[in-house]
Amino acid sequence: MSIRDWPEGERPREKLLARGSSTLSDAELLAVLLGSGVRGKDAIALGRELLTGAGSLAALLGRPDQAVRAVGLGPAKRARIAAALELARRCLAEQLREQPALGNPRDSGDYLSARLRHLPYEVFGCLYLDNRHRVLAFEELFRGTVDGASVHPREVVRACLAHNACAVIFAHNHPSGMAEPSAADRAITRELREALHLVGVRVLDHLVIGSGKPVSMAARGLI
Repeated sequence: MSIRDWPEGERPREKLLARGSSTLSDAELLAVLLGSGVRGKDAIALGRELLTGAGSLAALLGRPDQAVRAVGLGPAKRARIAAALELARRCLAEQLREQPALGNPRDSGDYLSARLRHLPYEVFGCLYLDNRHRVLAFEELFRGTVDGASVHPREVVRACLAHNACAVIFAHNHPSGMAEPSAADRAITRELREALHLVGVRVLDHLVIGSGKPVSMAARGLI
């Protein structure tokens, strides 16, 4: 039976409009996003299969390409998922820019996780702040293993000066999912802090993004 044949109060889209999005299950929300199922599966069954294949909603949203390939979604449905994720990231970025100031790692952790957690390769980025610790911009600077060979202090200094930043928060992801700072992470953070100190830019934190909550090196006493 197609979802169209269900009682109106049980159809995901109608339920969302009548009762609000919070009343829908994860699979039902995915069904609304997908719009329709595929041959032999309605949209809710397809949503459940996506969740089961990924292992969790966080895993699905973190690396959607792997999950959607597994169930054979077409380009239109893949595009809808990608667009929804990008809208969520932009919403987080907007909320971050509107804050009067960043007070602790949690303020930026959600946004940086949304930007970096899903990537299958390592990215090193900078969140540039003004003298009141308000967000100026975020920029991905380097890709590859985060060590002295791939993160160049001269380029980081140049980027901070170009953005007229007074402070900066570094972030990079660990595609393995383990967010524990490595010896190379600690070493490059010290090197960058020393280089930026010469031009009057403070390093407030370095967040390591894994599969769980970001790890703040400042909170660990490593900054």
